[in-house]
Amino acid sequence: QPPKELQLALSGVGWATAVITSASAASSNKALALIQGTKSDDFYVTMGCGATAEAKKLGYTISVQGPVDFSAPEQIPIVDSVTASHPAAVLIAPTDVQALVAPMKSMVKAGIHVVQVDTAVNGGSSIAVSSVTSNNTLGGQKAAQALAALIGNKGTVVVMNEQPGVSTTDARVAGFVSEMKSSYKNVKVLSTQYVGDSPTKAAQTIDSLLAANPTLNGVFATNVLVAEGVDTGLNNAGKKGKVKLVGYDADPEQIHDLKANIVQALIAQEPYVEGVDGVEQAVNSLTGKTVTKSIQTPLMEITLKNLAADNKYVYQSHC
Repeated sequence: QPPKELQLALSGVGWATAVITSASAASSNKALALIQGTKSDDFYVTMGCGATAEAKKLGYTISVQGPVDFSAPEQIPIVDSVTASHPAAVLIAPTDVQALVAPMKSMVKAGIHVVQVDTAVNGGSSIAVSSVTSNNTLGGQKAAQALAALIGNKGTVVVMNEQPGVSTTDARVAGFVSEMKSSYKNVKVLSTQYVGDSPTKAAQTIDSLLAANPTLNGVFATNVLVAEGVDTGLNNAGKKGKVKLVGYDADPEQIHDLKANIVQALIAQEPYVEGVDGVEQAVNSLTGKTVTKSIQTPLMEITLKNLAADNKYVYQSHC
């Protein structure tokens, strides 16, 4: 039996060997994953394209998946499944600020490096090595400024949103309402309407709103799928160009509606860049390089006037 001091020394060597072995295993794991907020949104499709291209460039593989609907109950099983497959790092757009906290903490506990992209959870800075998104409060402010200009700085407007509890769209609504109240005293903002990520429900809701508020002047739609439904509802109601619409995001259908004057302005993000930045920060974390804790990607207001010059902001339906 070796003396106690030697036992401790040997146990320390064993521990060090285990750490080295673990680090070596981690460095040889070249698998990444992107969990989208929903695979039905061209914003997340475009993000997947950027993430896939950057992963390939850096010598990693990446799986891209997401729920059909932007829904925590649909996303959580995907998160759990990805955790069980144990990639080295995961990029995730959490669908709820609270419901995804525990599943994401489980990822970290399993030794997976987590990067938040687009959306975030409460306390996400203590869970994720990095968070990549655009400045959504500023985006809401830009939407308010654009819509106010379209309606001559007076009238009645409404915000059409997906659901409460989503970090990005909550910030857009807050930025929009705050800017309208502080800068445009002659604009009345109706209660925010929540329609899920359903173009059909958005179209039905705008139809009901028009019936109840025949003098409605403008609408701010907070994401692609909501905006698509509002586009359809305004067109069907014969309000094309009469009720001004500012949408968020710039997928091909939104661009079509911009050209058709159903929507007059779009606040576009750069999801491709978010995907690239997310993978870069994940790999930096895995390889011991400097990680940027928070990254904000650019925003652009797109109208017919600048569409040709700023077409890099238009989202992709496929890679």
